Amino acid sequence: METVSLQTEKLANYINGEWVEVNESTSVINPATGEEVVQVPLSEADSVEQAVAAAKKAQKEWALVPAPQRAEVLYQVGYIMKERKERLSQLLTMENGKVIEEARGEVQEGIDMAFYMAGEGRRLFGQTTPAELKDKFAMSQRCPVGVVGIITPWNFPIAIATWKSFPAIVAGNAVVWKPATETPIMAYELAKIFEEAGLPKGIINVVFGKGSTVGDAMVHHDDIRVISFTGSNDTGRNIAGECGKQLKKVSLEMGGKNAVIVMDDADIDLAVEGILWSAFGTSGQRCTACSRVIVHEKVKETLEERLLASMEKLTIGNGLDESNKVGPIINKAGLDKIKSYIEIGKNEGAKLLAGGYEITDGEQRAGNYFAPTLFTDATADMRIAQEEIFGPVVSLIPVKSFEEAIEVNNGVTYGLSSSIFTGDVNRVFKAQRDLDTGIVYVNAGTTGAEIHLPFGGTKGTGNGHRDSGVQALDVFTEWKAVYVDYSGKLQRAQIDVE
Repeated sequence: METVSLQTEKLANYINGEWVEVNESTSVINPATGEEVVQVPLSEADSVEQAVAAAKKAQKEWALVPAPQRAEVLYQVGYIMKERKERLSQLLTMENGKVIEEARGEVQEGIDMAFYMAGEGRRLFGQTTPAELKDKFAMSQRCPVGVVGIITPWNFPIAIATWKSFPAIVAGNAVVWKPATETPIMAYELAKIFEEAGLPKGIINVVFGKGSTVGDAMVHHDDIRVISFTGSNDTGRNIAGECGKQLKKVSLEMGGKNAVIVMDDADIDLAVEGILWSAFGTSGQRCTACSRVIVHEKVKETLEERLLASMEKLTIGNGLDESNKVGPIINKAGLDKIKSYIEIGKNEGAKLLAGGYEITDGEQRAGNYFAPTLFTDATADMRIAQEEIFGPVVSLIPVKSFEEAIEVNNGVTYGLSSSIFTGDVNRVFKAQRDLDTGIVYVNAGTTGAEIHLPFGGTKGTGNGHRDSGVQALDVFTEWKAVYVDYSGKLQRAQIDVE
C-alpha cells in the first residue's frame, strides 16, 4: 500500500470559510505506532464566539436557498469523498487506529449519508390536512432551527460527523462542530471537501479543542439552539442538564452494553463469526460492540470451543497492514480502563479463558494494543456484564431458556443494540418485540447500521432522538403549522364549526 500524507504539521480552525490558526496545540498520536501525526489546536471560548457569529450571519441567507439547491452541495461532497475514499481511509486509520477495511467502511458510510441526505432536499416533507372550517387550508412544514452545535467522538470521526452535519445543512441550518481532539484529521479533510463542493462561508465551522473549553462554550452559547452529542454518559447527562436550563434542543447518543443471544438451535459457526466481528472490530471501541454473549447452556461448551479457536486466528497490529484484523486502543487511558475491568472480572468470579493482557512486545510495543479477551461463567449482575468497558472484552453468560435470555439482555441500564441467533421464526418475532433496544439484529452481530434507518437507543443510551435516517431531521428542524383562510371572513376554530 502506498501510504498518504497529511501535508501539514499543524491544523487550524475553519471559521467563516477561513483557516484560523490558534497558538496553543497538542499532539495527535497514531495509537498503532506512538508517533505524532499532526498538531491540533486547543482553542479558547473566543474561537467559539467567532464561529457562532459567522454561522448566525450565514444561516439567514442559507435558509432562503431552496432545499434542492442546498442538496446539490451534499451531492458534490459525496462525489468528492468517493474520489478520495482511499486517502480518507488511510488518514482515518493513522489517527484512530482501526484497521483499513473498517476505515474504508466508515468512509463509505459518510459517502452513503451524503447521497441519502441530499435526496431529502427534494423531500423534507410536511403534511397537508383537512381544515375543520370551510374555505380554509391547513398544513405543516419543517423549518430550520438556526445555528446547531455538533460534538463528535473519536471512534467514528467521519461517519458520526456526517450523520449530524449533513441533515443539519440540508435542512437550512449552519453548523459549529467540535471534533474529538484525538481524531481531528477527518474534520480538517471534511471541511476542505465542503469548501471545494461550494458550501457558502459560515455554514460549516470547525473549532478544535477540549470539551471543557470548546464544548462548554458551545453548550452555553445563547445563539446555538441545538446540541447534538455522541460520547460518554456522564458528559451527555451534563450537557442535557445545561441545555434543559436554556430550553435548547439536545440529541444524545451515548453508551451501550450490547448482547448477542445464542440459542440452542443457532448456527454456531455463524454465531461465532457475528461475535468476533461485533466484539473485536474496532478493538471493541464501538457503542454497538458486543460485550456480552448470552448463551443457552446446551450449546455453551461448543460455542466456547469454536470461539476460542477463532480468536486464536485474529491478527493484531497496525491497521494499515491489510492482514491485520484487530487494531490498537485509542490511548493509554483507554488501555488502563480495560486492564482495570480484567481485574474486576477476575475478582467477581468470572473465568478468564483468553486474553486479558496488554501486548507490549514485538511490533506492537510502541502502540496501544490489548489482546482480545474472553470471560466465561459470568453472571448478569457482574460489573463486567453491566458496565461499558469499551475494549476487546466479551463475557459469556449462560442461561436456561429463551425467556431468561431476554430478561438478561434487558437487565442493563443501556438499550442500544441486541442480537439473537436462532432458527425458530417464533422466537425471532418475540425477540424483535421484547428486546428493549433501539436496534435488533437477527442472525447477525450487534453492529453494522445502515444510514437510511434511524440509529440510536433506549434507556441510558440516549434521550430519544436518532442519528441517520429521515428521523435525523427531527432534531435539526422545527415544525410550523400554517393556516390559510380564504373565506373572506373571520372564522374561529372550534367556535364557528357547524
